[in-house]
Amino acid sequence: MKKYLFSSESVSEGHPDKVADQISDAVLDNFLAQDPDSHVACETLVTTGQVIVAGEVKAKCYVDIPSVVRQTIKRIGYNKAEYMFEANSCGILQALHEQSADIDMGVSKQQKLEQGAGDQGMMFGYATTETESFMPLTLDLAHTLVYTLAHIRKEGKQMTYLRPDTKSQVTIEYNDHNEPVRLHTIVLSTQHDPDVSQSQIENDIRHILLPEVAKRDKRYGELLQGDFALLVNPTGQFVIGGPHGDTGLTGRKIIVDTYGGRGAHGGGAFSGKDPSKVDRSAAYMARYIAKNMVAAGVAKEMLVQISYAIGVAQPVSLCVNTYGTGIVPDDVIADKISALFDLRPYAIEQTLKLRQPMYEETASYGHFGRKNVVVKKTFINENGECITRDVELFTWEKLDRVEDIKQAFGL
Repeated sequence: MKKYLFSSESVSEGHPDKVADQISDAVLDNFLAQDPDSHVACETLVTTGQVIVAGEVKAKCYVDIPSVVRQTIKRIGYNKAEYMFEANSCGILQALHEQSADIDMGVSKQQKLEQGAGDQGMMFGYATTETESFMPLTLDLAHTLVYTLAHIRKEGKQMTYLRPDTKSQVTIEYNDHNEPVRLHTIVLSTQHDPDVSQSQIENDIRHILLPEVAKRDKRYGELLQGDFALLVNPTGQFVIGGPHGDTGLTGRKIIVDTYGGRGAHGGGAFSGKDPSKVDRSAAYMARYIAKNMVAAGVAKEMLVQISYAIGVAQPVSLCVNTYGTGIVPDDVIADKISALFDLRPYAIEQTLKLRQPMYEETASYGHFGRKNVVVKKTFINENGECITRDVELFTWEKLDRVEDIKQAFGL
């Protein structure tokens, strides 16, 4: 392999598609907080001054959808009328209805381990030794740029002209051993107030944002010390943004959500779907497997594919690709994975504790490479009472199967 350039992009929580994702997952969380057995498929569209929430729900509780929507938009930062999309004044159209009985028939079983997959499809999980988070370096840095800029915006002490909508793109040069060697280009477009110049924004990106990013990871600091191209707001101005600039839809940033173009993607989006939908739960399980396998030393890079048929519990197929880095052949690894991990949908839910209201946090800055932490979350039930829950986030990022894997492979 010759040296090459590879790029990944990320978007902030204020990007219109991410606004839609966060609303969908906030709705899901509010159902799960009251009824952990809820089945939810919630889609959101956001545009100038308008939110449309549609989909299918089977639950034993009521959720005040408009309140959840407004709370989510306010948290993101759309709280000024001049944005043309504002938490308190936007119109909200709710179109949620009962889940299809045909789907429910395949999913709901008396014996829970016989629970069938909520749909057919193939899901992928990926891990690499490029970073400490076992994520591709290009995407890891792209996420960190927009996340750090959002933190600066919300803190309100510097770059006070920032608005919520931001995109980043990172290009890294790789050598002929498939190793990252230098930062080639950063593209960063950030929405801003009209009374600030492009030169001021670029100066602040160089001298405020990048030094802050460099402090977050030693590797970032090394990359940012090199010679690289920095393109800030290449169009010259980015005042009109968010849902007023572009319509946002749930599920339209699936590559940002996963591995930035590394590995593969089966095509199914995550946000707004409860874990009976294997588009989501099996993708989390595949990441969990790939990450623990790579951390155990089975390979330096691994892609895991799992496929399902609707209404059937056992996977149709399991495939592993280590890109030539595995310590044993890929088919041997796949056989051991089948023996080590229960890949039936209900078993995945139990292994990763997926019936918690844990999803709004996944809906921006990527579903993978995040920290596994326990947080307190508060919800309002149908009686107007507060529900406070301890919620464990990003359970699929745990490295709690490494020793089992080492023993299975004799490592």
